[in-house]
Amino acid sequence: MDIVLLLIVAASGLCAVSSTAGRQYHFIYDLKNMTEAQSYCREHYTDLATTDNMDDVNTLNNMADLSQMVYSEYSHRAWIGLYNDVDSWRWSLSDRSFYGLGETEFRKWYPGRPGNVYDRPCTIINTDGLWYDYNCKKQYKSVCMDVRGPNVTFVPNNNLMTWTEAQSYCREHHTDLATVRNMAENQKVSELVPSGQDIWIGLYRDPWKWSDGSTSSFRYWRPMEPNGPNELCVAADFSHSGRWEDWNCDQKRAFICYRQLTTKQVIKLSVLKDSSLDLNDPAVVEQVSKQIKQRLKDQGVNEDIKLSWRKQSDGKIFHKDEKETEKRKKREL
Repeated sequence: MDIVLLLIVAASGLCAVSSTAGRQYHFIYDLKNMTEAQSYCREHYTDLATTDNMDDVNTLNNMADLSQMVYSEYSHRAWIGLYNDVDSWRWSLSDRSFYGLGETEFRKWYPGRPGNVYDRPCTIINTDGLWYDYNCKKQYKSVCMDVRGPNVTFVPNNNLMTWTEAQSYCREHHTDLATVRNMAENQKVSELVPSGQDIWIGLYRDPWKWSDGSTSSFRYWRPMEPNGPNELCVAADFSHSGRWEDWNCDQKRAFICYRQLTTKQVIKLSVLKDSSLDLNDPAVVEQVSKQIKQRLKDQGVNEDIKLSWRKQSDGKIFHKDEKETEKRKKREL
């Protein structure tokens, strides 16, 4: 099918555009654990509360009714959507073609590890080939790898670096931080560990995530928080300005949901087309939709935009603009 060239100028087919406009928060004062609260919010609203900035925090502080958050101990807390994702361990090298069946899941943890503590989301290996979850900000030597087709070579990096610095170094000078896919590779890497030391490998996880999948990096912890090895969920303490604490997810608390608000805008457009094309053909409409989405993307419009076509009373989307056609004929004379 010929590509339809678009010139968006004025009226013809009508396109409805939906875009994100913000969140509407709802305090629920029934006591539920984190899992129950999440299910409730997803059933009745959008999800547990995500906050992006201090404006959101101030909104929640103004909404909170402390008299309805009185518990036998530690009152005035309410669940929000932030949690510690203990199951998100993955390798720095994300190329799926590098891994065979089950190789992304290979692990050689020291007994009792990982502890899933909030501040130990990176991995070191010792001379025995055993792995420990550890604080990414600590400085260790590391092992990089060079991948050339099916061949993998492990290369020691003797510079003391944080895990993030080691990752950047390995990606700049080699392929990536070392991935360990099986026992044979684990043995090769452990042989590169200096006696009595530990080194970074490429396994890590994201310690804190939002229930709705948001990428918001905003954090509003109380001093000395987070601090609990088994406290994987987050509550806002509204007796301390809504600051956050990590808690055991089984605790019963009030919680905060949000509903995603959207706005709709109608855009009128004109299409210059090859005369042989039927613009109301579903295949052509799909092609036009793709071009509009690409134009919006090129102009920096966020990816939450959704397009839908508005049909006229005759069931058609596009109609010939007789006035524009007549003007074009006069210009051609």
